[in-house]
Amino acid sequence: MTILPTIAQCQDWWQLLLGRQLLQQELPEDLQEFLQEPTWHSWWPELVVTNGIEQNNSGEWFCQRCLMPVAPSQQLATGALYCTACLALGRVSQHDQLVSLPVDQAMASANPLTWSGKLTAQQAQVANAILTQYCDNTVSAQLLWAVTGAGKTEMIFPIIAAALQGGQRVGLAAPRLDVCNELYPRLQQAFGKTSLILLHGQQHQPYYQAQLVVATTHQLIRFKQAFDLLIIDEVDSFPFAGNPMLANAVNKALKVGGRRLYLSATPPASLQRQSQQGKLPLHYLPRRFHGRNLPVPQILITASFKKKGFSNRVQQLFRYLLAEKRRWLVFVPQAAQLPRYQSAWQLAFPQIAVATVHAKDPQRLAKVAAFRANHGTVLFTTTILERGVTFNNIDVVILTADHQQFTASNLVQIAGRADRASGGPIGQVYFCCNFYTRAIQQACQQIKHLNHVSGGL
Repeated sequence: MTILPTIAQCQDWWQLLLGRQLLQQELPEDLQEFLQEPTWHSWWPELVVTNGIEQNNSGEWFCQRCLMPVAPSQQLATGALYCTACLALGRVSQHDQLVSLPVDQAMASANPLTWSGKLTAQQAQVANAILTQYCDNTVSAQLLWAVTGAGKTEMIFPIIAAALQGGQRVGLAAPRLDVCNELYPRLQQAFGKTSLILLHGQQHQPYYQAQLVVATTHQLIRFKQAFDLLIIDEVDSFPFAGNPMLANAVNKALKVGGRRLYLSATPPASLQRQSQQGKLPLHYLPRRFHGRNLPVPQILITASFKKKGFSNRVQQLFRYLLAEKRRWLVFVPQAAQLPRYQSAWQLAFPQIAVATVHAKDPQRLAKVAAFRANHGTVLFTTTILERGVTFNNIDVVILTADHQQFTASNLVQIAGRADRASGGPIGQVYFCCNFYTRAIQQACQQIKHLNHVSGGL
């Protein structure tokens, strides 16, 4: 005899599964037990259960969660195939099943935008152009190309508000959790009457069905036909750029007929080509919201180290910034070298505390939050903070800027961390390098070009 679930259980299961695709072993025990009942489908026909690994008509095996191919050599001890591409989110094998629930129309929100700010004339022009094309429903994707500090987040408020007011579900995804952590409170404030959830690997908030979702692009792998509008921020950033698995995740997370909006200050060449070919509408803003130019990097030809300490030129720079009572970020090419930089700082400035942060730092979120709250004078970091995070009234220093780790795009993004606030002294950027590389030259040329173009607005 089938034991039917209670109304409360059904509501919990619906909240968990709507628009998502989860491994059966990720489900609550009572739902797993229900799915063992031979007649469960007659009671919940909308629920979809599929094999974790399936074969296409050509005989190739594919993971049904991340849609990546599974090679015949990817076998468990039992001989069953498993997916290595999305292994970090839990193993999917031929022994496993995936459970999904098609999404219904979300509840419409009346006047969802609670933001009291005002866009500049240039921001409003771009935001209205994006909204017009979205409402015309003639294109499936758009690209917003705006310089660092242009106010991309505020410019997407109108399109988000229109989607929410129309009863649609909106996702805002970014490749890095630091960016998600910065976006979440801003959206929380801007859409105070809308249900909102933050999803990433270090966020342990219980999942619930929200109309507005902020998530890392990896978390999109757990969604299926969930979003009417999916906004991908920092589309050129690692690990999203050039990652077919995450591109699949975006496509799978969209409803049929859903729309995408890409955001970037340095869009990849592939999106620029699509725009030039007329396949992707482009909205361009080369000016920061406060109207000032992007800071042009000052080039210091110098080594970073001299024996165990910093080189004389680097020490002079740090002493100057200290004398000016500045706060600054120091970007270095490799996380493994951070202890050496920290030791060199303590040798030169033992009276001033220093912090370091990198991608695998267990205190990463706390350290970034502390520096944002004006605790500490200097923070040594890697490219994890090159984009999507805002610190007011800081300068930026890149040590060994000629390292191959720093591409022109990286350098432009890092330089864009400076001078974000509308008040206070103008932030400065310093590239310390042994050689004036092509990447440094291109970054400086691009910044100067953007300043030149924005001067005509």
